[in-house]
Amino acid sequence: MKLAIIGAASSYTPELIDGLFLWLHKIPVSHVWMMDPNVDRLSITSNFARRMAAANGKPFEIHHTDRLARAVEGADFVVTQIRVGGLQARIADEKLGLRHGIIGQETTGVGGFACALRTIPPILKVAREMEKRSPRAVLVNFTNPSGIVTEALIKHSKIKSVGLCNVPIGMIMDIVKHTGCKMEDVDLDYVGLNHLAWIRGFKCAGKDITAQALAKFWELAVEEWQVEVVRENMIEAMRSLNMVCNPYLQYYYATQAVLDHLKKKKKTRGEEVLGVEKALFTKYAQPARSTKPEELSKRGGAHYSTAAFHLISAMHNNTGNRQIVCCRNAGAIPTFDKEASVEIPARIDKRGATALPQAVPEPAIRGLMQVVKAYESLTVEAAVTGNRKKAFQAMLTHPLMPGATGCKALLDELLDINRPYVNPKLFKT
Repeated sequence: MKLAIIGAASSYTPELIDGLFLWLHKIPVSHVWMMDPNVDRLSITSNFARRMAAANGKPFEIHHTDRLARAVEGADFVVTQIRVGGLQARIADEKLGLRHGIIGQETTGVGGFACALRTIPPILKVAREMEKRSPRAVLVNFTNPSGIVTEALIKHSKIKSVGLCNVPIGMIMDIVKHTGCKMEDVDLDYVGLNHLAWIRGFKCAGKDITAQALAKFWELAVEEWQVEVVRENMIEAMRSLNMVCNPYLQYYYATQAVLDHLKKKKKTRGEEVLGVEKALFTKYAQPARSTKPEELSKRGGAHYSTAAFHLISAMHNNTGNRQIVCCRNAGAIPTFDKEASVEIPARIDKRGATALPQAVPEPAIRGLMQVVKAYESLTVEAAVTGNRKKAFQAMLTHPLMPGATGCKALLDELLDINRPYVNPKLFKT
């Protein structure tokens, strides 16, 4: 089996390689192709991956290239984890939001919008190469914003694709840790969009453990939201809804508190990550190192490899198990478009991900889902067609953006900053 990793110069790649060793009894990977245009960083991650493989008996060959076509040729699975513009683009997004008096965050609001405009064209380029060189392969997307990118693939590519985020698997592993339930026995009534989701119920081996799980997650809120006023808002929201909130809902349920906190910080999260990555790559480059460093845990992405290979194993072995992924709605959530990308439980088998029917979302959560989904769909259209009017309307729709005149000024500045990366038609008025 050939596994291709696009964006393999990412600091996350060693986590992916390390996790693969644990899944080889279910996924017979013989060749891993690591691709990235950043050849200097790719040289470091690929050589580190080779040392990791050698230390584990060299169960597969590691190849690296800066040519996309070569990486995806004949691949069985293609994992995408690209960051167009690098961390500097993320930092620019974060600071752009704060300059305009709104939340500056990687995937939510203006940050997610800018990231999507940069990312969708090159992701579709990956899909086009796969259509020509590995049409039966599955594209597993980790690239942010995962839900929007997945919708672009659903609507504009023939390639089978599934979007992944480590938040759902992290919540499942918390249930495993605190209840003793096995991962495969955990069943969540999880509904929403990527980074905008709610857990309405919990089962362990068919037994309803919702009350116990809710109590535990509310207790864990101290760890999840360390800023007291943010935590108070989130606990208040969760108790009223009687649901557990995806951590990213803090940007909607505690907007002003989060914004105040971000304004007080000396560095944005992107700037903090720069420091973490510098330390990581120093260790990745050490000739004697063949195990992932402890600093990797500070980068985020817990259970990243578990999510990836749990999914790939289910597709390769046609297990038909349930996993929470980003996939085509296809009527699973009533009142949402069939072609929309949603993040819900799906049946995973050789056909890919088939969304499972969900109870109609309660009005208290459905309204926010509908608004953000409208924004996401408009963003996909703007990124693909270069329609500036649709880009403006996407921003106008999002609840965390400024008013109409604010959106116009923000869009002008955003496009100017991202001129090298976005659809050039967006500059036509």
